[in-house]
Amino acid sequence: MVASGPNPGTRATTGRLPWSVVAVLGVVAGIFLALGLWWGALAALLGTVLCLLDARPLLAALCLGMVGAGYGAAHLQLARPDALAPWIGAQVTLRGHWDGQFLSTAQPVARVALSPKPAEAPGELTVTGRLERPEGQRTPGGFDQAAWLRSQGGLLVPTPGSVLVAAKVKSSQPEHGLRGWFRRGLSVGLSAQQAAIMQAIELGDRGDIGREEFREGYSVRDAFNHAGLAHLMALSGQNVALLTGALIVLLGFLGARPWVRYGLPALLLVPYLVVLVGVSPSITRAVIMGLAVLVGLAIGRGKPGALGTVALAALACLLLFPLWLLDTGFQLSFLAVLALLFSGQLAGRLPERWPHALRLALAATVLAELGTLPLIASNFGQVPLVGLPANLLAELLMAVLVPLGFVSGLLGPAAGLVNWAVGPLASLLLGLANLFGQAPTLGWGHIGAGGYAAYALAAGAGLLGLGGKIRAASALAVALLCAALTWLPNQLRPPRELVFLDVGQGDSTLLRVPGLTMLVDGGGSVGSNYDVGGRTVLPALRALGVRKIDVMVATHADTDHIEGLSTVLRQLPVGELWIGQRKQGDPVLNAVLQAAAERHVPVREIRRGDRVTAPGVTVTALWPAGQVWSTADNDNSVALKIESGGWTTAILGDLPDPAELYLGAGHLDLLKTAHHGSRLSTSADFLAHTTPRDALISVGAHNTYGHPNPDVLERLAAAHVRVWRTDQSGTVRWPVP
Repeated sequence: MVASGPNPGTRATTGRLPWSVVAVLGVVAGIFLALGLWWGALAALLGTVLCLLDARPLLAALCLGMVGAGYGAAHLQLARPDALAPWIGAQVTLRGHWDGQFLSTAQPVARVALSPKPAEAPGELTVTGRLERPEGQRTPGGFDQAAWLRSQGGLLVPTPGSVLVAAKVKSSQPEHGLRGWFRRGLSVGLSAQQAAIMQAIELGDRGDIGREEFREGYSVRDAFNHAGLAHLMALSGQNVALLTGALIVLLGFLGARPWVRYGLPALLLVPYLVVLVGVSPSITRAVIMGLAVLVGLAIGRGKPGALGTVALAALACLLLFPLWLLDTGFQLSFLAVLALLFSGQLAGRLPERWPHALRLALAATVLAELGTLPLIASNFGQVPLVGLPANLLAELLMAVLVPLGFVSGLLGPAAGLVNWAVGPLASLLLGLANLFGQAPTLGWGHIGAGGYAAYALAAGAGLLGLGGKIRAASALAVALLCAALTWLPNQLRPPRELVFLDVGQGDSTLLRVPGLTMLVDGGGSVGSNYDVGGRTVLPALRALGVRKIDVMVATHADTDHIEGLSTVLRQLPVGELWIGQRKQGDPVLNAVLQAAAERHVPVREIRRGDRVTAPGVTVTALWPAGQVWSTADNDNSVALKIESGGWTTAILGDLPDPAELYLGAGHLDLLKTAHHGSRLSTSADFLAHTTPRDALISVGAHNTYGHPNPDVLERLAAAHVRVWRTDQSGTVRWPVP
């Protein structure tokens, strides 16, 4: 029979699968079907089979009915037209409410992302720029903007379908109302860094903290990621639990009756979500679960079953926001809370002489980290090694900081009454992240379907161990074996490839062969504060499983080639830095050399004939020559020839036409064209000399330089050379024979 009453998810008395679990399986299947992922129907089939085995045909029918509901919700969202579509490609001026993430316009009703993200605080903005379609994932480990934007809409919330590129703010007005009042309270008497972390903790606004650094090249966000504390900068169930818990304790101290003690926090949860913090996967899940628990307690029916409540929250979220299913934040939130369901069992296996609160805290922290492990490893390319102690200490701070910060927000301009205590606590949290963020991390790389299957097997063994079905030692052995199976293959058989990273209008090439990992240039962003090295190159290297670089090459002192190397130098071990001309007084080159000095990386000025070898592979410098060719940066660009057996390629940096003919490159199978396809490079004579079969052009889409030049494309076509372009193909991975 289907459970009824105010506790629909309870299975404690029946031992049966909660109806909400079965229903959410059907919704998940329907969403997958709407996305064209036909294997998603297996979820509905699984739910139906479980119900039939449990002799509940009505529940099986519900599961199949929810398939239609999930399909319909996703289809409606996907089919909704973008109100700004008619202006794609046009220069426009938009006015609307900026919430720190999207600009919401009233005429037409739409939401749009802004690039670069404005530094202005949330409020009313007037911006101008060019509307463009969002891009998909263009580098390994890179941000899939198009998929992420699709997941940010819902049945009642417009889906952002475009990006305002080169966005410039023409006018702005600070946010008013409760959020504006609350935001002012979070900054009164606090330093910029303290205010930024409090806005992230209390409002989920990470705009300001994303611009803060502990030191040059070491951002606050990186420190939190390395320490395993990134979740503290996003609103989550922790905020809901701490705030409602503090209010319940206060009401209990005042002697309030149960219906007031639990009912009042329940009444405040929805305004907290809708008015103050906004809708996001983790906070919405927590509010729904909190409402279910508080209502049950307020009317005297007790807590609903944990698993059923989690499923009920997922069901509500996915019916309203169906594409949240593909959102990493949604996945992390529900994986963490599902893992926490077993914290009592794990705590019971810890030594009884330990305090009960400590055992629960340890169990919850360990399970939350293990539950989200595959997503963390796959999305960030690394696993924090100090997450357990860092989180245990941070949770003690958060238990005081979150309620206290909420009070300061409510006080608004009068928040100085409590911010004298908030400031030191915020600094202590920042110091904790700074300290633990400097600890080493375990590089992992992207996890594929096989890796997730191995994780599922390890998780299953762990659950059987907690339930006493198998010995703990056996469960641990299975988990370690599965971890080794996902980590060792790339270590035992590293790939042989050239990876031409899509860094926009810039250059970055990775050579990976057994015994040698070489990074040639790291991209850069001229006239922008966007960190290509930290936001594009480094995530790509981590996703590819790169843990160290043997040789890093800065071809010449151009921003679009070497600016990103500074961040990579500070984040990954580097054996040696190669440069060509040591240009005096150049700020970009000086920044790279300063980063190398900080990490004690030796710097080598290379000349023609210098080389490095690995088994079966030789990399030889073709340029600069011994003498100074000229004082121009491009004329002194490092050029490299890579040979593997009878296969050859050359990477020429920005070397211009006259110098190309002096290289003596010989025949090339693959040519990395110089200077992004500039008309001053890749001459007909050079092509006749090198006779390449393929050419790779690293170039940014819609660049203002006219690259690649039509004359160069004509010369390549006349020489019967196949052309590959990063602006069209994204990152290009080329096997090295």
